[in-house]
Amino acid sequence: LSGMEQPIFSTRAHVFQIDPNTKKNWVPTSKHAVTVSYFYDSTRNVYRIISLDGSKAIINSTITPNMTFTKTSQKFGQWADSRANTVYGLGFSSEHHLSKFAEKFQEFKEAARLAKEKSQEKMELTSTPSQESAGGDLQSPLTPESINGTDDERTPDVTQNSEPRAEPTQNALPFSHSSAISKHWEAELATLKGNNAKLTAALLESTANVKQWKQQLAAYQEEAERLHKRVTELECVSSQANAVHTHKTELNQTIQELEETLKLKEEEIERLKQEIDNARELQEQRDSLTQKLQEVEIRNKDLEGQLSDLEQRLEKSQNEQEAFRNNLKTLLEILDGKIFELTELRDNLAKLLECS
Repeated sequence: LSGMEQPIFSTRAHVFQIDPNTKKNWVPTSKHAVTVSYFYDSTRNVYRIISLDGSKAIINSTITPNMTFTKTSQKFGQWADSRANTVYGLGFSSEHHLSKFAEKFQEFKEAARLAKEKSQEKMELTSTPSQESAGGDLQSPLTPESINGTDDERTPDVTQNSEPRAEPTQNALPFSHSSAISKHWEAELATLKGNNAKLTAALLESTANVKQWKQQLAAYQEEAERLHKRVTELECVSSQANAVHTHKTELNQTIQELEETLKLKEEEIERLKQEIDNARELQEQRDSLTQKLQEVEIRNKDLEGQLSDLEQRLEKSQNEQEAFRNNLKTLLEILDGKIFELTELRDNLAKLLECS
């Protein structure tokens, strides 16, 4: 950047360039958002878009009147730079930043157009007398002799050109019969010689300028021929321009949708990772509980065996108790019979004692 260039507007964006091989895919030139600035060069009266990634210039584009900034989506815009033979793309964080950048692009593009028109007007004004001199240069070389001529050749011209000023009245005397008029003509001739010398120097300087302008014209013609070839190439592909533009717009929309989908997928992946971690913990708990359940089942089986044994023993004990009860009942019945017999025996013995 020159010392005369000053930034007049800056923003931040992700920078892309079109793939030079496919002319379709975007290649990112910055890993993150970088500063993109408009610069004005007051010495050359041009506007440029410049962006640096560290010390590397990833954008150095001079704005010309035939450039167009196109919004391809809500946050993405692009423009073609024929001098750099590439297409630049900018991805912004919001639609507002994109709109602001596009407004500045249109504003500086118009300023570049006005500056170019003023420059062309100045060149036309300065080139008009030079072209006339150049036309004379094609017929005869510009030399002091060819411009001023000899004294005999200059005298008639001076006389002819100076007649309005040389006639003080309509009744002036002829040149050959008036010494006063002769002196006046000599003074006029000396003045014209000085003016001719100045004009000779100016024309020589103009000749040098013409040569320089011819060189510039040749350079401009080469540039025009190159641009004409470029225009021809663009005309060849102009039939596909609308389709390509539509395709680019669809691709940009698809890219934006894919980016949103990718973001959602990344969130889904994070959620699934958390669920996987939770599932692993649950699996470990399940394995531990399964092992404990197996141990409980084995213990349960042992307890069931013990319970079955106890039930058998209980049943056997109940049977023994029932048999014991039956035996005890039978024994009680026998005992009741014996008691009854003893009671009768007692009564009989008592009666016997009373009788005796």
